[in-house]
Amino acid sequence: MSETLLLDEHFSADIAVALRDRGYDCRCVLEEDDLRGKPDDYIAVVATERGWRIVSENVKDFLPLSVDARMAGKPEPLLLLVGSRHAPRGASRTGLMLDALTRWLDAHATRSSQEWLVWE
Repeated sequence: MSETLLLDEHFSADIAVALRDRGYDCRCVLEEDDLRGKPDDYIAVVATERGWRIVSENVKDFLPLSVDARMAGKPEPLLLLVGSRHAPRGASRTGLMLDALTRWLDAHATRSSQEWLVWE
C-alpha cells in the first residue's frame, strides 16, 4: 500500500488527478477546502494528523516545522521535498512531475520522514 501524498499549492491539481487515475492516493492542497490558502504550519499539522506526506518545494518553511515538531516531542510531518533549482519548469512540468512521483511511489526502499524527489 502506498502513502497518501499531499501536493502543496504550487503544484497543479492535474498531477493529483493523474496519480489517482494511476491508482495512487494523492491529494492537492488546491482541492482540499479545509487546506486551500492556509499557512504551512496548519497544513503540516493537518497532514501529520491524517498521515499524509507533503510534497513541496517550500523547503525553507517545511524543514523548520519538522525540526520544531521533533524538538517538541510531537510527530514530524512526512515530507517529500522537491529541489526547486533542479525542478523542471514550463509546460513539461506536469508530465515530468507525474513520472518522478510515480517512480518514487513505486520504489520499495525504506522511507524516512524527510525524502527528496529525484529527477531523471
